[in-house]
Amino acid sequence: MWKYNDQSIRPGKSWRDDNGVLHPGNWNIWPDEYKASMGIREIIPETPPDSRLYTWSMDSDGKVTSKAKDFNDIKENGVVIKEGLKTTLKKEVKKQQGALLEKTDWVIIRKADIDKEVPTNIKTWRDSIRARATEMENSIDTSSSIDDIANLWVTRQEDEEGKTIKSGILYDWPELES
Repeated sequence: MWKYNDQSIRPGKSWRDDNGVLHPGNWNIWPDEYKASMGIREIIPETPPDSRLYTWSMDSDGKVTSKAKDFNDIKENGVVIKEGLKTTLKKEVKKQQGALLEKTDWVIIRKADIDKEVPTNIKTWRDSIRARATEMENSIDTSSSIDDIANLWVTRQEDEEGKTIKSGILYDWPELES
């Protein structure tokens, strides 16, 4: 992001200075010293925080203002008036769990309809989906800060030997074995 005084300018686009002079779209190839003498400065925007955890905005100079999302539900007279991050995440876990289980619901319906056995791999997978969802919800419940929640998301890194190391639990669902 570039600025001339308070005006945002973009490489590839011409712009007018305070004297009305129209400058070409290739102004970005000018030497840094010349750009500085013209009052052109590069603005390096700050890195915004994780939108899953924070609400944020960026001003025209790239400065980020952020606020952590409400961690717990906001209640008024015992009634939830705004769901907090924990509730929102647990609802997302339940939604994903339901979508995953739905893929094999036909097998359960077939069992009820014509008494055909549910294959072991599907039964095992469905049980592991439920167990993982419970584990995720418990992890969310026991979190006591935004940082705790941030550490729940699955991240993958390589160690010195090139092996993938996985950390976190959220949305790391078991695969259905054939």
